Amino acid sequence: MIMGEDLEGGNLGSYQDKPRTFPSMRSKAYTPWIFRVLLGINTRVLFVILLLGLGAVFYVGARTSPIILFVFSVCIVSFLLSIYLTKWVLAKDEGPPEMVQISEAIRDGAEGFFRTQYGTISKMAFLLALIILCIYLFRDITPQQEAAGIGRYISACITVAAFLLGALCSGAAGYVGMWVSVRANVRVSSAARRSAREALQIAVRAGGFSAMVVVGMAVIGIAILYATFYVWLGVDTPGGMKVTDLPLLLVGYGFGASFVALFAQLGGGIYTKAADVGADLVGKVEQGIPEDDPRNPAVIADLVGDNVGDCAARGADLFESIAAEIISAMILGGTMARRCKIEDPTGFILFPLVVHSFDLVISSVGIFSIRGTRDSGAKGAIEDPMAILQKGYSITIVLAVLTFCLSTRWLLYTEQAPTAWFNFALCGLVGIITAYVFVRITKYYTDYKHEPVRSLALSSSTGHGTNIIAGVSLGLESTALPVLVISVAIISAFWLGQTSGLVDETGNPTGGLFGTAVATMGMLSTAAYVLTMDMFGPIADNAGGIVEMSQQPESVREITDLLDAVGNTTKATTKGFAIGSAALASFLLFSAYMDEVSTFARVPFTEVDIAIPEVFVGGLLGSMLIYLFSAWACSAVGRTAQEVVKEVRRQFIERPGIMDYQEKPDYGRCVAIVASASLREMIKPGALAIISPIAVGLLFRILGYYTGQPLLGAKVVASMLMFATVSGILMALFLNTAGGAWDNAKKYIETGALGGKGSESHKAAITGDTVGDPFKDTAGPSLHVLIKMLATITLVMAPVFL
Repeated sequence: MIMGEDLEGGNLGSYQDKPRTFPSMRSKAYTPWIFRVLLGINTRVLFVILLLGLGAVFYVGARTSPIILFVFSVCIVSFLLSIYLTKWVLAKDEGPPEMVQISEAIRDGAEGFFRTQYGTISKMAFLLALIILCIYLFRDITPQQEAAGIGRYISACITVAAFLLGALCSGAAGYVGMWVSVRANVRVSSAARRSAREALQIAVRAGGFSAMVVVGMAVIGIAILYATFYVWLGVDTPGGMKVTDLPLLLVGYGFGASFVALFAQLGGGIYTKAADVGADLVGKVEQGIPEDDPRNPAVIADLVGDNVGDCAARGADLFESIAAEIISAMILGGTMARRCKIEDPTGFILFPLVVHSFDLVISSVGIFSIRGTRDSGAKGAIEDPMAILQKGYSITIVLAVLTFCLSTRWLLYTEQAPTAWFNFALCGLVGIITAYVFVRITKYYTDYKHEPVRSLALSSSTGHGTNIIAGVSLGLESTALPVLVISVAIISAFWLGQTSGLVDETGNPTGGLFGTAVATMGMLSTAAYVLTMDMFGPIADNAGGIVEMSQQPESVREITDLLDAVGNTTKATTKGFAIGSAALASFLLFSAYMDEVSTFARVPFTEVDIAIPEVFVGGLLGSMLIYLFSAWACSAVGRTAQEVVKEVRRQFIERPGIMDYQEKPDYGRCVAIVASASLREMIKPGALAIISPIAVGLLFRILGYYTGQPLLGAKVVASMLMFATVSGILMALFLNTAGGAWDNAKKYIETGALGGKGSESHKAAITGDTVGDPFKDTAGPSLHVLIKMLATITLVMAPVFL
């Protein structure tokens, strides 16, 4: 981590002379090499290259399908719209110099950590790509690939290329999330001096830019990969591959996205929560100074963590969610179309891409529905930001229902079952309702306007222990309703798909799994707007920190505190949304895995018998993996936070003038400690997630070979995946909800309830928030990435287990 001399040494001048002035902390602005190359090219040459690239994309799309052309067009328009949002946000003023200088320090810390973290991840990705290449050069190929003349070498190259492209796009999605947040935070702070509504609009549009780019990249990346393989391999030509088998070649893309998302979430989560815990324990509890007080040596590291943990990691996370869901739905759609002998299966395969293209359209409407009208006066009541965001979400939901019905009629109508499209439209409606209910449930358990969080805050009045007990109880209770909703959604969607009228050659209904896939697409049909609300949270949090550090008037801090509290709720609700979508997507990936095993093994593989001892053991290992991974993630935060606590205490002891504004803290030292520790600590749990399913599959494959059970390895891995998914969903729900509730219980007390800031209740609530930090921002978000990565890695490695 390279920081400026002033930041590293803490030589920021005298507080008494310049209480609000922070000299430049920047050493050198960082720009990724690809942007440096592009900026070095002549504008006209760059324009010609761009036109040629677009021409090539549309040429390949035209040779593939009109549907692909539609997807390309919508994605490119959404990118142009995101450019407009960027210019709109960056045109806003950055406020006084003290705000700008703090923002620059945060920007440098975030970009420096991002460069180091993703440098480490890229090295591991290339190593894993080499391993995948070696495995695929010696593995079996499917009968369909063999018939189409695709040998091991071509199959290996395709999978590795897809893996690296998925990893690259996931990394780019993370960079986009971080890039916008570190530039929008100071503009939100500046706008809060004038109007709460203007500050809200800037934060939403900044989050909207990131969301549009992330979703657009996920969709266009898969579409380009699909179209390229379609043209290159001569799909649906005499002697070529069938289009229904093409989606299997895309699984490497999903694995690459999952791989990067897991390490980004782990590293970013450890960074942000270790800094937050260290800053709170010493600053707020021991020294009694406010949150984000400039006297706290860990405050810059804390603000940097919001960007690398909640923005960069969440961008990669949602990118991976969408990519995994699209690919699994394409596989299931192709499989069902082949079994039903549908004359033109293209619509069933490309349906997920169209749904998410419409997502870009309707989410942009929701984003632009939030306008920057004036507040009702300088001393008037401030509008509820949550109500404004919910209004935009409601608009998006209504449009999602309409566009989903249009998509199903356009792409899923077939003469074999004329009413099937209507059943699938109902499946999508089930998914949309599920997403909405998930958001409402999570909001109920994490927003301090509702009873659960207020009861948790009340428990703080009797001490630290009762706060912890109440928070754990609330988190455990919060798993019930989401599980019931997921259960109803899966069964309803499966039944609607089964009764759609689509049957195979023997007359058996075959639409059940695809119905569940359509429900998952319905749940993610508003993903861009949901990600917008999620990005809003850390931007608002950073804005509050900048306002506090630059010592702005209390009225400005009141606005940013309100936005921050709403941001905590939106972050919690979007995590609930992500867990629900992960549950459905993992079910799809599990089904796709079983289909792929059947294809490679050339025998039916439709069920897993957990009464077989080895298979049951696989399930136990899957559940154990979830708990061990969570433990390692939380302990990583704990160990890193201990280093921060020791450093902050040391500075307060050795520099007593800090508390009297006589000396400046050494912010850079805390940034360096957290950065190096988080990179070190993310390796062990990440390696556990990658190695475990491969090791278990190979071990039981060998055991099956000697005991005469040829599919034992595949069965044990299937059981491991199934149990890990169930355990992971429940654990993630508990961790995310408990952590969010503890955080907002503290925020509720800070509004003046139960004694307000500095009271004994407040100190107990800070303890609860500290316990919940690694829950909600490290272990919890990493778990739903983990269960999808387990599913994608088993898809990629399926032939190894046979």
